[in-house]
Amino acid sequence: MTKRRVSTSRSSSSRSNKGRAKSSSRRTTWALARIWIVYGLLLLVALLGVWTLYLDSVVRSKFEGKKWSLPARVYARPLELYLGQSLSPVLFEQELRALGYRFEGNINAPGQVVKKVSAGSNEVTYHIHSRGFNFWDKTEPAQKFMLRVANGSVQGLINLAGGDLPLVRLEPEEIGGFYPADKEDRLLVRLADLPPLLGETLLAVEDKHFLDHRGVSPLAILRAAWVNTTSGGVVQGGSTITQQLVKNFYLTNEQSLLRRKIPEAIMAILLEVHYSKSEILETYINEVFLGQSGARSINGFALGAQHYFRKPLRELDTHELALLVGLVKGASYYNPWRNPERAKARRNVVLGVMHQEGLIDAAQLKRAQAAPLGIVAEGESRTTTYPAFMELVKRQLNQDYNEEDLRSEGLRIFTSLSPMVQRQAERAMQARLPELEKRFKTKNVQASMVVTSVGGGEILALLGDRNPRFVGFNRALDAKRQIGSLMKPFVFLAALEQPQKYHLATTVSDDPVSYKSGGKWWAPQNADKQNHGDIPLYKALAFSYNQATARLGMTLGLDTVAQVVKRAGYAGDVPALPAMLLGSVEMSPLEVAGIYHTLAAEGVYTPLNAIREVLAADGKPLKRYPLQLEQRFDTETIFQLQYAMQRTMREGTGRSAYNQLPASLEVAGKTGTTNEQRDSWFAGYSGEHLAVVWLGRDDNSATPLSGAGGALQVWTEFMKQLPSQSLPQEPPPGVSFDWLDGASGKLSAEGCIGAVWLPLRDDARPQESASCLLPNSNNPVKNFWQRLVN
Repeated sequence: MTKRRVSTSRSSSSRSNKGRAKSSSRRTTWALARIWIVYGLLLLVALLGVWTLYLDSVVRSKFEGKKWSLPARVYARPLELYLGQSLSPVLFEQELRALGYRFEGNINAPGQVVKKVSAGSNEVTYHIHSRGFNFWDKTEPAQKFMLRVANGSVQGLINLAGGDLPLVRLEPEEIGGFYPADKEDRLLVRLADLPPLLGETLLAVEDKHFLDHRGVSPLAILRAAWVNTTSGGVVQGGSTITQQLVKNFYLTNEQSLLRRKIPEAIMAILLEVHYSKSEILETYINEVFLGQSGARSINGFALGAQHYFRKPLRELDTHELALLVGLVKGASYYNPWRNPERAKARRNVVLGVMHQEGLIDAAQLKRAQAAPLGIVAEGESRTTTYPAFMELVKRQLNQDYNEEDLRSEGLRIFTSLSPMVQRQAERAMQARLPELEKRFKTKNVQASMVVTSVGGGEILALLGDRNPRFVGFNRALDAKRQIGSLMKPFVFLAALEQPQKYHLATTVSDDPVSYKSGGKWWAPQNADKQNHGDIPLYKALAFSYNQATARLGMTLGLDTVAQVVKRAGYAGDVPALPAMLLGSVEMSPLEVAGIYHTLAAEGVYTPLNAIREVLAADGKPLKRYPLQLEQRFDTETIFQLQYAMQRTMREGTGRSAYNQLPASLEVAGKTGTTNEQRDSWFAGYSGEHLAVVWLGRDDNSATPLSGAGGALQVWTEFMKQLPSQSLPQEPPPGVSFDWLDGASGKLSAEGCIGAVWLPLRDDARPQESASCLLPNSNNPVKNFWQRLVN
């Protein structure tokens, strides 16, 4: 028994020791676990701290640095109004509408126009409230003024506050931009410049407690969670404006808790720690996504106003502001062009919130909800509407700026493009080219057109394709085609530069001619297949006779003619071949415009230019493109040539233009046609505008269009409605008009058969006079003379 008790006691002691050991082991394990938990928590806190510090550096570096890569903005030339200016009411009103001006019954705010037409006359009066603009040279103030137009010109320009105005410059139309790699576009606006109603509505709809929370609103999150749970879907968000800014500015749209939601909350709090509510709200207003225009994203309310309404933000009405705020919830879902009913419903919800918060009264609510969306046509919302001209601007800018600066530094580029002239060029091409194809039963004819100012060399309009919106091969810049008879004025210019030998009545033979070239005989023929004997120079040019031109050019020398073309501004090679005299030289329409501008500008060479001024984002001038002038031909010679080109338009190959042009408009020009009519050219100018038109096929195949039957018709359509000034008719000093005999080149008298009224250099007058044969005489050679001259 004793032994049994001892054994039991030992067994109990052993179990007790084991229990104590297990308990001690458990305590040790828990102690170690607590230590590891503490270490883990400390590590987690440390990692969270490091992560927060990293997020803090991300928040501050971007927010305090350069927030955005700002695109370069490109502007057309401003419309300048002054007394005596040629102005068409139709074209003027088109320009006003393109700038977003609205025709109203009264002018109460910038961007409004009142039009009044005088009964029984062609006088139109406009009362305009301009917007003002910061130009490169000064700030043009917003002002109310009266403009009176009659007989195609400005007859009155009066400040409605009192006094005459010498000049009014309207704000320029934005015609494009060079965008960052991410294709984001925005117009920056300061908080102080916002319409108060926009800011108040934005807070009421998107974050009512924005001024109270510190970046994250737990109550808003709980409320959104409850609404979404009870609704069975995501119908309400709990994000604050600060969180929305973080998502747009720093993060992606990913819904992951770890990868977006938690960083978003932390970064929102950090933003609120470092920056004021005003700074956060201003950034949000410039960052928020409001739509898409092709590959370009529309960011910020200022650009949104231009995109949807073609108006500055400060000019938007209540219902328009409500639509913009409504788009914040989902610009694609509520796209007003694709889903107008959905967009209108969302807009009206926003208007309801505005009324509920006391921002508008019941009458305003009713009017706003009944209003149409008021958006512009979708095509009109796109800023880049002139791709051919923009390509030229980019090429000229690349000579002075690198690509990255153009896409990120917010440069403001002021160009020479005239929207009024550009729209007229587009209308003329789109009206006439299909008509020509139908008349001549042809198709696939391509086109280009270049229009410049005369004297300044500024490019006012540019078409690189028959479709003015086509982005691709730019024929105005890159299509090198033979210029045909457009070369002839330079042959005659070379002759007139030798005044002791040649004047406009000097005769040249138009009989058949041939020359050996490259081992072969070159024998040009006239287009009418006729020979015209001895004819005066002015007539050879006016009727574009090939044989007379070739003979004259070969007499002068190929090098002499080539140098004249080079002096006129052509930078390429002019091959010393006889065929060059009739236009075998290949040029682009822009190059043709360059050499013809020298003729139009009284012999003064000016490089054609598309850019006026470049400003930095802060308005600081960076580069000006001043006018460069060089007198390369004397005015006496150019005046004579120009007069012959006027005769071309009155009686020669360009005479069909006056079937549509006003008889009082004096213009000069030259038709051009290449072999098998592969190219149809016309270059012509008034005292104010030079335009070059080319028609042809890209594969260089034959067409049924001559220069007169094709390109001239487009040019005439363009010029007939464009307000323009005539060429000056007063000769320069050293030149005077006199009667010359058209058969001998000798002096004649008024009334004599064959006498022609032509300009002559005073220092090179003929010394002999021709016999005067009167029309009523019975002279047997009367009919001969009449046939010869007429």
